[in-house]
Amino acid sequence: MFKAIRVSILLLILFFVVVSTWLTQARSTDWNNSLWIKIYPINGDGSEAAQKYIDHLKLRDFEGIETFIARETKRYSRDIARPVRIELGSEVTEQPPALGKRPGMLSVMLWSLKMRWWASGATDAQDRINPDVRIFVRYHKPDFAVMLENSVGLQKGMVGIVNGYASRRHRGTNNLIIAHEFLHTLGATDKYSPLDGQPIGPDGIAEPDRQPLYPQRYAEIMGGRIAISADDSLIPKSLQKVLIGRLTAREINLID
Repeated sequence: MFKAIRVSILLLILFFVVVSTWLTQARSTDWNNSLWIKIYPINGDGSEAAQKYIDHLKLRDFEGIETFIARETKRYSRDIARPVRIELGSEVTEQPPALGKRPGMLSVMLWSLKMRWWASGATDAQDRINPDVRIFVRYHKPDFAVMLENSVGLQKGMVGIVNGYASRRHRGTNNLIIAHEFLHTLGATDKYSPLDGQPIGPDGIAEPDRQPLYPQRYAEIMGGRIAISADDSLIPKSLQKVLIGRLTAREINLID
C-alpha cells in the first residue's frame, strides 16, 4: 500500500513537471510577451584577462542581441516592441557539468539532467524569480592556439552554455553565439555541417533565392556563417549581418 502511494506521488510530480515544461516552451514561442533572458558570466579558464573583462561587463554589451531579435520578429510581422529583455546577472564561480568528448545518447541525456539541475542551483542565490532563459557565458583569454569547447543550448530547461573570448573585439561574435544558443532553447535546429562548419543550403543560407546565389550578404543565424561560395564562408563580426531564415522562423513559431 505504502509503495503504491509513493509511486503515485512520484508519477504526479513527474506529470506536473512535464506539463510545466510544455507550458513554458509553448509560452516562450507565442511571441505575445517579452522573454526574459538572463546572462551569467563565468571565468572559463581562470585567467586574469577573463576576470578583468567580466569585472567590466555592462548590460549594454549585450544590447545587440535585443536589437537583432526585435528587428527579425518585426520582419516576420510580429507586433511586439521588445520580444526579449536581457538582464546581466552576477558572476557564477562554479563551472557547469562537462560533456564528454565522444558522448553517447545515454550520457547526453544524463548530462542534460545534470546541466538543468546545476543551472538552477548555481543561480539560486541571485534569482528570487527565475528568468525564462538562462545563458551562462564562459569567457576565456583570447588565445587562438586553444580551441574553445562547443557552445550548447537546451530546449528542455531553456539553458545555454556559451564559450567566448574575453575581448571587446569579440563582443559581436560572442553575441552572435549567444543569440544562436538562445534560439536553440526555443527549438531552432542547427543548419551547418558538423564536419566543416559550412552552412547547409538552402535553409542555412540567409538569402537562398538571391541571384546569383553567391556571395551571400548575410548569415542565417542557425547556419552561422556568410556563404561566399558553395564551399567557403565567413563568420560575421556582429549580428548586423545576420538574419533568421524561414525554416528557423517556423521552428520558433514566428511563422506558421
